[in-house]
Amino acid sequence: GCDFRLVFLVNCMIAKKGFSTQGDMLCVFYYVKGDFFMEDLANHTPTQPSADQDKPEEESMVSDEAAVDQAADSDGADASADADSKSSAKTEETEDDVQSMDDLMEMYEESFKQFEEGQVVTGSIISIDKDHVLVDIGYKSEGQIPIHEFLNEEGQPGVELGDRVEVMVEFWDDENEVVNLSKEKAEKVKVWEAIRVAYENEEPVKGTISCRVKGGFSVDVGVQAFLPGSQADLRPIRNLDDMVGQSFEFKVLKYNRKRSNIVLSRRVLLEAEREAQRAATLASIFEGKVVDGIVKNITEYGVFVDLGGVDGLLHITDISWGRVKHPSELFKISDEISVKILNLDLEKERVSLGMKQLTPDPWLSAAEKYPVGSRVTGRVVSLTDYGAFVELEEGIEGLIHVSEMSWTRKIRHPSKVVSANDTVETVVLDIKPDARRISLGMKQVAPNPWDEISDKYPVGTIIEGKIKNITEFGLFIGIDEGIDGLVHISDISWTKRIKHPSELYKKGETVQAKVLEIDKNNERFSLGIKQLEPDPWTTISERYDVGKEITGTITNVTDFGIFVELEEGIEGLVHVSEISKEKINTPVGKFEVNDPITAKVMNISSEERRIGLSIKRLEMDEEDDAISEYASKKESTTTFGQLLKENLEKLNSSSD
Repeated sequence: GCDFRLVFLVNCMIAKKGFSTQGDMLCVFYYVKGDFFMEDLANHTPTQPSADQDKPEEESMVSDEAAVDQAADSDGADASADADSKSSAKTEETEDDVQSMDDLMEMYEESFKQFEEGQVVTGSIISIDKDHVLVDIGYKSEGQIPIHEFLNEEGQPGVELGDRVEVMVEFWDDENEVVNLSKEKAEKVKVWEAIRVAYENEEPVKGTISCRVKGGFSVDVGVQAFLPGSQADLRPIRNLDDMVGQSFEFKVLKYNRKRSNIVLSRRVLLEAEREAQRAATLASIFEGKVVDGIVKNITEYGVFVDLGGVDGLLHITDISWGRVKHPSELFKISDEISVKILNLDLEKERVSLGMKQLTPDPWLSAAEKYPVGSRVTGRVVSLTDYGAFVELEEGIEGLIHVSEMSWTRKIRHPSKVVSANDTVETVVLDIKPDARRISLGMKQVAPNPWDEISDKYPVGTIIEGKIKNITEFGLFIGIDEGIDGLVHISDISWTKRIKHPSELYKKGETVQAKVLEIDKNNERFSLGIKQLEPDPWTTISERYDVGKEITGTITNVTDFGIFVELEEGIEGLVHVSEISKEKINTPVGKFEVNDPITAKVMNISSEERRIGLSIKRLEMDEEDDAISEYASKKESTTTFGQLLKENLEKLNSSSD
């Protein structure tokens, strides 16, 4: 019928003192609880006192003193020493008993401890099975936790017997002595407490970005928190998926435990860090200093470099002594580079950077390395309408003008000869280091064929070649490799009127021509086809005498006269004033092409290749001849009446 807490205390005392009898146990209780406990036990197990116990206290004390005195007389000094030793030992034993009693009382009070639901306590693991883990939290019965709260990634419990863990009391039942505990909830309580402390003290918390969510990220800080996308970094993130799985420090902007809501910011910490770096950087940099930085952004006009909280601009013209089409050809975001500070404006916090200034200017020694007349090899880096730019070394480019690409060909565009990235051999024609210009030539690498062409084909030589091209002004005939000769349209025929050379010739046709002229300076080679035959105009006066009557075919009628073909390629002109004795404003409409016509040769000019004809003169001469002939046939005796009679008879006969 004893209270279970008293039984617990008895058991503890037995374990502490090693008591083995019920009598010892009763004495102890008597010492602790006095009459109350002794009387309570006496009703169940009465105890008889011994003879010594019935003696009065005074007699016992006298008897003890007598025994002591007798021992002292018989043993002398040794007995006295033993008594002192026993007394000391008794004192130490008394002190130990007092300490043991304090411990027992503490354990006794511990047994009365009460737990509240939601309270976090520390306990020891005493059992692990497939379903639960039993934890001793100092209560009369152990608490149990589902095994899944302890399983690791391999599916094994991550704890051992004897491990101490923090747990939360979920459910408490005194009657059935059942206690349900949770390790996970205890951890969350601890996390929320850490969140509160971090928020109040403005301290950072560590977390891992677990996944992307709408508007930002979900971050694991022990519990799930929200990181807005705008607070993830100092600048917009191109690929948000790259952030997943990374761990950072964050600042707690706000939290609400009831709603399980936590809002974090990484940007605030980065801005603070950058501000500290910026101040330190501005205090340490100066013009001319070489510093290391990280490529932060790339544009078409340059690169922005983070020097440590301060951004500097590396302009495209200061990246290299050579040609740079776009900075992205040389740099990538996050590249580490070394640059030189060219200009520093502390008030506006503007920093101009240079990279090419880390190496000497190659143009300072260009005149010595590339003297005029020297042969150099380079890479074609750019093409324009007027030529090709060739890089001889980084920072030094020369121009091959389109006119310096070939001795013989007319190059309309450099792309007909070279392409970008081609390696070409050239000759230095001119160099101006101050203007950073070098003139190069490709054709000078080979001998000039025009130096030999005049010896190979002197004027008057008859050559044979294929027609390579036909234009409205003539024919181009291939003579030698890369050299074409031109037969002008006026040198195709002595006599024919040719509107277009294609009327007589076709591309690819083989023809003969005579060398008329070679202009080495202008690289022109003149040929003639009509010169293969004698000029018919040189003997025209032998074939057509002035005053001779000729007949031809009208080839053209104009306002100023009529063109008459006398023979193939030879035409004469009947001027409008020589058509008739009557005044004619224009012969157009009165004469037709291909009509035959007879006229009189009035004049001939071989030099000007002209023959003047006249119809009017021919008619007048015919009338004069008729009158003269008629007059010579009549006798002097003939009268006017006879003549009249004869004429009338002729008229009558003609009318019949």
